Amino acid sequence: MSSGDSESGGGFNLFDAEERVLAAAARLQRRLTNADPDTRQGVEALTEAYSRSVREQRRLVKVSDRLQNQLANLNQELGKRRAEAEEALAQLKETQETLVQAEKLASLGALVGGVAHEINTPVGIALSCASHLADSTKRLAALFEADDIGVEDFQAYLATATDTARLIQANCERAAALIGSFKQVAVDRTSSERRNFELAGYIAETLSSLSPKLRQNGHKVVIDCPAGIEMDGYPGALSQVLTNLVLNSATHGYDLGQSGTLRIAVEQPAPDQIRLVYSDDGKGIPEEYRNRVFDPFFTTRRGQGGTGLGLHILYNLVTGPMQGTVAMESESGGGTRFVLTFPRLIADKS
Repeated sequence: MSSGDSESGGGFNLFDAEERVLAAAARLQRRLTNADPDTRQGVEALTEAYSRSVREQRRLVKVSDRLQNQLANLNQELGKRRAEAEEALAQLKETQETLVQAEKLASLGALVGGVAHEINTPVGIALSCASHLADSTKRLAALFEADDIGVEDFQAYLATATDTARLIQANCERAAALIGSFKQVAVDRTSSERRNFELAGYIAETLSSLSPKLRQNGHKVVIDCPAGIEMDGYPGALSQVLTNLVLNSATHGYDLGQSGTLRIAVEQPAPDQIRLVYSDDGKGIPEEYRNRVFDPFFTTRRGQGGTGLGLHILYNLVTGPMQGTVAMESESGGGTRFVLTFPRLIADKS
């Protein structure tokens, strides 16, 4: 609104009454030409003071109009900036979600690679045994066709067949167990479905899938979990949490070529509460980093394969699907300890 709009916009003069008073004062002054000088001067002084007051009011109205215009422009600019900030925040959240999913898939990929490497050994042994049995069978068949088979030949074949069959069966069972363990863990990772599971067995399955990575670095895992704890929750979240803890220790807890011991201890402070303590005996976390370990994208291995999302994902899983809490304790040179507390039975979301 301009000053003209304030004073005369729409046919309305804001100072119409003041102007009438000033006109009346001017007429009064003309009638007082021959009046007493003191009276005339007093009326002139009052008229001048009132006139100055009206001029000041007009100036203030113009200043007010200018400030209102500036405020309107600022509000418009603020709205624009807010919209831009909200759009940028939405893009940031989308990018972060994409990176989090990529990190989850990367850990699943590492799990697949480790299990594939683990399965390769029993499958390779079973294949070698089957090939050896086939060769022995072929030789025995040739002797039979030539009617040159003896008791010793047959006994040697039976011994070979017995040993190779035993080895084939044992290694196929080993491969089947690995595949079954991996299948359940992989399904839990990708489906995020709620189900019942036995805690000690599931921890063992998850750590079994990580055994190639641990053996490669010479690490040992000690699991202390009472048998028979039945959970009702999201095993995929627990598997991801344990994987991130182990990989975090393997990546950050030890220097190259150094091996250590990783421990998982589980107890029940109450019938429906689980307390899981994960610890390693590595080099610990420096004090200046301890308050930032759960922050997204924080890593001390930037450019060396660290994304800074592992412990951030862990925190979100524990406080989200698992409905629990997590705390970190560490001393430089004294290892790292994570304390997770979560319910045995996940509450339904209303």
